[in-house]
Amino acid sequence: MPESNETPKAAPRGLRNDQFSGLMLIAFALFLAWENRAYPVGTLSEPGPGYLPLMLAIFLGSMGLIVAIAGGSSPLLSAMRWLEARRAALILGLCGLAAFALERIGYRLTVIAVLIILLGLVERRRPLLVAIVSLGFAFLSYYIVGDLLLVPLPRGPWGF
Repeated sequence: MPESNETPKAAPRGLRNDQFSGLMLIAFALFLAWENRAYPVGTLSEPGPGYLPLMLAIFLGSMGLIVAIAGGSSPLLSAMRWLEARRAALILGLCGLAAFALERIGYRLTVIAVLIILLGLVERRRPLLVAIVSLGFAFLSYYIVGDLLLVPLPRGPWGF
């Protein structure tokens, strides 16, 4: 067997996608645990209001740790290209606009406008489908949440 003078290439070093995701889960779990400190945890036999959020933070942190440790074979974070960044920024901006408009124009009109923008402009669905889904979801969700469950939802300036 001939000897080769080639040295094995070292794997590129740096933070990987899965490792980054795992670290973000750990950071979020630490934030949840920090915010949960205001609530009494109680005991196993008599849990307090902070018991379940603390258990969820511990579970989330442990899953983040597993993802971060096992994520050594994923692609490098610096090599990742996010092709949907513009769409995600549009959706995030639309959510902020909807939160601003909710009290001003009411729940139903806000939901109709958001769904028309998302389905009609972003996803480019047929206008009839956009109208049916937007109106149906706005009115049906308002009926279920506002009327059946008696959760007060904002009404617009015309009581709509």
